[in-house]
Amino acid sequence: MKSAISIITTLFIITAIYYFLKPYNQVTGSSLPENTEEISEPQKKPKLPSETEYIKRTFPFYTADPDAHLVALKQAQIMRAASNADNNVPAWEFAGPLNIGGRISDIEYDPVNTDIIYAGAATGGVFKSTNGGLNWFPVFDDQAVLPVGDIAVDPVNPSIVYVGTGEANGGHNNFAGGGIYKTTNGGQTWQLSGLENTVSIGRIVIDPLNPLKIYAAAVGSYFGPNPERGVYKSENGGSTWNRILFLNDSTGAIDISMDPINPNNLLAAMWQRTRYPNGGQLYGPSSGIHKTTDGGATWTVLGPANGLPNSSSSNVGRIGISTSASSPNISYALYTNGSTYSGFFKTTNAGLNWTNANPNGTLQNGFSTFSWYFGNVRVHPTDPNTVYVLDFSVNRTTNSGVAWSELQSNNIHVDQHALAFKPGDPGRTIFGNDGGIYNSSNGGNSFTKVSELPVTQFYEIGIDANNPQRLYGGTQDNGTNRTLTGSLTDWTTIYDGDGFYVIVDFTNPNIIYAESQNGGLGKSTNGGTSFSSATNGIPSGEKRNWSTPVVMDPNNNNILYYGTNKVYRTTNSATSWSAVSPDLTNGNQTRLGTVTSIDVAKTNSNIIIAGTDDANVWITTNNGSNWTKVSQTLPYRWVTRVVFDPQNDNIAYVTYNGLKWKDPQPHVFRTDNRGQTWQNISSNLPDAPVNAFAVDPLRPNVLFVGSDVGAYVSFNTGQNWQFLGSGLPMVSVYDFKIHPTAYYLVAGTHGRSMYKIDLTLVVGINSSGENIPENFTLEQNYPNPFNPVTTIKYTIPEKGNVSLNIYDVSGKLVRSLLSSEQNPGSYSLVWNGTDNINSNVSSGIYFYTLNLDGNISKTKKMILIR
Repeated sequence: MKSAISIITTLFIITAIYYFLKPYNQVTGSSLPENTEEISEPQKKPKLPSETEYIKRTFPFYTADPDAHLVALKQAQIMRAASNADNNVPAWEFAGPLNIGGRISDIEYDPVNTDIIYAGAATGGVFKSTNGGLNWFPVFDDQAVLPVGDIAVDPVNPSIVYVGTGEANGGHNNFAGGGIYKTTNGGQTWQLSGLENTVSIGRIVIDPLNPLKIYAAAVGSYFGPNPERGVYKSENGGSTWNRILFLNDSTGAIDISMDPINPNNLLAAMWQRTRYPNGGQLYGPSSGIHKTTDGGATWTVLGPANGLPNSSSSNVGRIGISTSASSPNISYALYTNGSTYSGFFKTTNAGLNWTNANPNGTLQNGFSTFSWYFGNVRVHPTDPNTVYVLDFSVNRTTNSGVAWSELQSNNIHVDQHALAFKPGDPGRTIFGNDGGIYNSSNGGNSFTKVSELPVTQFYEIGIDANNPQRLYGGTQDNGTNRTLTGSLTDWTTIYDGDGFYVIVDFTNPNIIYAESQNGGLGKSTNGGTSFSSATNGIPSGEKRNWSTPVVMDPNNNNILYYGTNKVYRTTNSATSWSAVSPDLTNGNQTRLGTVTSIDVAKTNSNIIIAGTDDANVWITTNNGSNWTKVSQTLPYRWVTRVVFDPQNDNIAYVTYNGLKWKDPQPHVFRTDNRGQTWQNISSNLPDAPVNAFAVDPLRPNVLFVGSDVGAYVSFNTGQNWQFLGSGLPMVSVYDFKIHPTAYYLVAGTHGRSMYKIDLTLVVGINSSGENIPENFTLEQNYPNPFNPVTTIKYTIPEKGNVSLNIYDVSGKLVRSLLSSEQNPGSYSLVWNGTDNINSNVSSGIYFYTLNLDGNISKTKKMILIR
């Protein structure tokens, strides 16, 4: 994390959510942290994670249905399978970046062929390298559950790999898993091995003498009492599992270490963490280390009698443990309290007795105040005195913990989660952190970043309206980034911190607005080379959302809007701002009270809509002089997007976050009369939080939804939905942008970077089956003449093979827009003035012909003017 945050309240700990997002933050009593201002040098100073991602998915109950996310995933899988079965479904194109990175939760070597390495991304799946970590490719994308907690490679048959899904770190934007998966062919295919309800897996270890014996540390639910926590064991290669250690329904297993010589000797770290609707904690009397010498048949809890802290009196939190491979009697344990380092201990007799290995406390100097987010310990495979501790920085000792070095430099990202030693050459190490993967050839003295990982976690994205190749995006922990060429590997960071909204002036691409967490808005007038603060006139004391909305008037590039608990407007390109609304929220609230989304009607800039985190939606029709609350009949949920129809300012859409609990609520609504009445258009969408929404500017009946379980399209204003395209993993989609001239849709995902899809290829039925057309019709294209795109509508009264082709005046085929079997209904296609190899055609007269079953056809003329 790149920006420090000043913490005003005393820290009291929270946990996260059952079966889905599991963010942690530190709280006092029942209060959660207030938003804070950005601090300089964001890359170097620890920054406490915001817990906005948790709050917005659980408001107003601050809890969630245990089964909600898995049910939504299963719905999404069915819809994706149906979409993929259609050979005419257009494919998403990966748009980058590969070189920015994102959070890595685990890295493991193949013990036989050390050129093969596996890496788990926190929200992006499993990647494999076959050339020692230089290049990586995904091997887990066909699965519904992409968040990864841990990976284990069979030491005897390394084609067998186990993946524990669900990230176990306590961050605010963690996503739940769905059990342990197994491959027997190096990742070509996978099967669910079990433990589907454990939510997150902290560690998997395999018996090297009998690899059919496997142990798994299940952290379990991040919310409330839950019986799926504990240590599990399989004796048949994961076919069945038995729980062998269970303390209580609030304490899960976060780590396991095994004696490689006598694998019946294991240490298990148990972690008590509980979330309540009004707070929570990340420590407790059940946290501690347990030891078994009989493969888990019996366990002994270790405490003061063994030289370790007393959990009940010292607020023990997360514990990391590691056993030396070269001297198995030696193990190390890292203890944290509810927030930071509390002790580092060593045993030389297999865990019977422990001593304080860092009595002078020097290790604490390299620690953050949110050590529950890290906690891994790794012992050098051939030198038991050399130990690595992963926290905000990489910490290393070469004398068993007496003295420590912080291996932090400008060329490695902060927030360390994973470390793997190359078998046979342990000086070669691979580190995984919030910035991706870093290789070291000298044990961490220097680092080289891997630039081949599509795992960036975007919050918001932006486009350059005048240059389709230029893409921008604000990311989790990796700033605001862009490409100027459309390349996958030349993305650069132009604004530090966590990145959010980014806007390129549609009249001058040298003017860029970029935002960091909690509304830290900057403006560049030199194409992103430098930025200056752009919030003059907005009081620093007013609340801002973690992702503060900033939008540009689509008709006037000098006018922008910014949300606190009010809506602010600038008419001079952010030189100064003034409020144009009263407080639009429900007043001062600890967790809530901010505007979350703003939109300006393209057809009339006086009409503005705003949504808030406490469920309010407001509309003004006179440029902010008066506002009308229009959400009285809408759900009491966190508003994620408010969007106007680009052709009709009477029509607007509102989307919601929220995982169902007791009163499941729809997630997408439409009004045809500026909020006087609303219609639920969620229809058959999976019941999951909706993060992104867009309306096709040329076909406003075509709508796009990005949710926690993928991307969806409706061709009939929400009467029904289908999974959008092929090739997009089952990843959370956080933002959409449609390029106005290139006519493609860009999706910013939270874990797999960006994708884009050609909207001229996105074709579907536009009317419900109850309104089957009576005639075969072909309408005149609109607009006509046109530049650069036009829409063609048609109807077919019966099922048949349909083609729509474009010809020039000589009769030469220019473009085949469609050739597929379609059901009866009303359809629309878009032509962007390109031929079959995507080259622009010249100005002139063209003819388009619609054909049904080869014997019914209609032709019309259109004019392209460039």
